[in-house]
Amino acid sequence: MAVDREQLSVRAGASFSTVPRGFIRWAGSKRALLPEIVQLLPESFGRYYEPFFGSGSLFFLLHPARATLSDACVELMNVYRGVVQDVDKVLEYLSRWKPERDLYYTIRDEESSDLVYSAARFIYLNKTCWNGLYRVNTSGRFNVPYGRPKTDGLIDEANLRGCAEVLERKRITLTTGDFARSLARAKAGDFAFLDPPYVTRHNNNGFIEYNERIFSWADQQRLANVATELVRRGVNVMITNALHGDVLDLYRGFNHVRVIRSSTLASDKAKRGRVEEAIIWSYPES
Repeated sequence: MAVDREQLSVRAGASFSTVPRGFIRWAGSKRALLPEIVQLLPESFGRYYEPFFGSGSLFFLLHPARATLSDACVELMNVYRGVVQDVDKVLEYLSRWKPERDLYYTIRDEESSDLVYSAARFIYLNKTCWNGLYRVNTSGRFNVPYGRPKTDGLIDEANLRGCAEVLERKRITLTTGDFARSLARAKAGDFAFLDPPYVTRHNNNGFIEYNERIFSWADQQRLANVATELVRRGVNVMITNALHGDVLDLYRGFNHVRVIRSSTLASDKAKRGRVEEAIIWSYPES
């Protein structure tokens, strides 16, 4: 795939109106950083790999013909599988449901083995829960409270159909599991975008200890080793992570730039502030 930075920059700057675009609210989404990421993409690449898929902001911007998309969250990846299986049915379910407190808790307490229904349920909860947060209790049950959304519009139908069309391409693979396994087949000329879970709020105080809750330091080290091996094999690699000395030390020999975005995790917008992050990359052909 040849990268047209000029065209992508236009689409990245209008990321809330382009089709397709990510339709899931997800902590750590890189939608706000797309303009910066676009300028640092490789000139071209073969297969696209994204093992921490989340809301898939970069994938839906690029919509490459060949991709391996993965995440450790089974429920999340099943949303994409359900949309591919029957987007019409997903939209039918969502058309029946409105953002209402009682309905929210009724749907939250339900369980279903039906992939399409579960996809619609996840989207509904994602759009109506507090701040789009995904959290489960010790039993693995989603337990985020109702979020009192300001609009009844749950989903952009045209966009969801556009996402389904991209995802159902024959050379798009959806998997679930560890990042190392999903990257095992990447070869020279491919592009791996690595966006592991992390929290930047504790950049200068207890960063490693704080992030142990969501992605251990051992996993950060393992990811850096995988990234280094990918580059050695000729794969183009980009990583987004916290702008922290210990993180940057893991990627010695890679390029990096500092970027700033608004935090989205605090319930009070006035307390969200701005956070520093790093875009890290190494392209063997450069």
